[in-house]
Amino acid sequence: MTKRYWNITLEQMMEAGVHFGHGTRKWNPRMAPYISAKRKGIHITNLTRTARFLSEACDLVFDAASRGKQFLIVGTKNKAADSVARAAIRARCHYVNKKWLGGMLTNWYTTETRLHKFRDLRTEQKTGKLNSLPKRDTAMVKRQLSHLETYLGGIKYMTGLPDIVIIVDQQEEYTALRECITLGIPTICLIDTNCDPDLADISIPANDDAIASIRLILNKLVFAICEGRSSYIRDY
Repeated sequence: MTKRYWNITLEQMMEAGVHFGHGTRKWNPRMAPYISAKRKGIHITNLTRTARFLSEACDLVFDAASRGKQFLIVGTKNKAADSVARAAIRARCHYVNKKWLGGMLTNWYTTETRLHKFRDLRTEQKTGKLNSLPKRDTAMVKRQLSHLETYLGGIKYMTGLPDIVIIVDQQEEYTALRECITLGIPTICLIDTNCDPDLADISIPANDDAIASIRLILNKLVFAICEGRSSYIRDY
């Protein structure tokens, strides 16, 4: 895998609060190598290591995107949801930002069936077929559509399992991470000082509570994906 320069600076990360971890009482001892200090009762993440792993992750997604691979970005907590959707749409990635439905990947057949249903209902809505239904049935179908849009809207064009999954907040998205591990899908995970750095293929130590921190990490990864996709299109 070729190493590239991704313009990841300590100043950028400091400004975004990437270095702020959790309280010293709420930590995972396995994160010790990624912590540089304690300040006012909280752990401070070693940003040199953050930059190193973020750069490795950017190299990985660039190479994958340049080969036409598909990505899924997962981040369902309120602070991450908007950033996840924006980043995914910008890089033409699939995303889940509301709720992870158990078995979404490990029980792909069921997910695929729901997606087919979702697409069919969307088509009926666009062609005006729903207007010919009785009012009660139309209302019921619209509620169903709204529910599917909320939970599956970000993966509506996904036709198979993703090649790489990017996860914001290991603790919050533990079920999604376990499904990826079960299926052998490579993962890139944003981890705070209360996480286990050994679970994901690439763990990026960073503040997973601050919107600015989440946005910075996602923007770097998405830029690398877009660059890789451009390379894929040129070489195609």
